[in-house]
Amino acid sequence: MNRRKKIKDIYDKRMKQANLKANPKKAKPKYISKAERAKMEAEAAANQADTADIQAIETSEASETIDTKDA
Repeated sequence: MNRRKKIKDIYDKRMKQANLKANPKKAKPKYISKAERAKMEAEAAANQADTADIQAIETSEASETIDTKDA
């Protein structure tokens, strides 16, 4: 009985480790280096600037259409 129990315990331990390795907990986010974070921030800033420019153009076009309707 002891031999079977030991074998079963070893098997269960290895299966548990294999399952943990195959399906890790995702509580901790993936590490992003400082250079990558800076690059992502630069891209985000560029996208925000582009979005602000597009919105400014749209509002100016909207005000022009309102002005032409009044005339």
